[in-house]
Amino acid sequence: MVALKNNALKIHHADNVAIAIRDIKKGEPVVVEGTEACVAAEDIPASHKIALEPIAAGRPVIRYGEPIVVATSDIGTGQWVHLHNTKPIEK
Repeated sequence: MVALKNNALKIHHADNVAIAIRDIKKGEPVVVEGTEACVAAEDIPASHKIALEPIAAGRPVIRYGEPIVVATSDIGTGQWVHLHNTKPIEK
């Protein structure tokens, strides 16, 4: 079995997002640790986050094993996670 070439990085096992290490095109497999994690639902720019699982509106986006922002709308697997669908965590 041949490992696939990574195009995204998942930092912590609890993360629900990965970071694109290059531009990822819509329909392209998102490969993390040599395994297809999902398929890109839209174009994802390099260094941006991509959802590895559905994230419901109001739920946290987890990176580094910690919540970093909150989803402002439902984010589907493979979607771009950025300012247009997240907000800071209220303290």
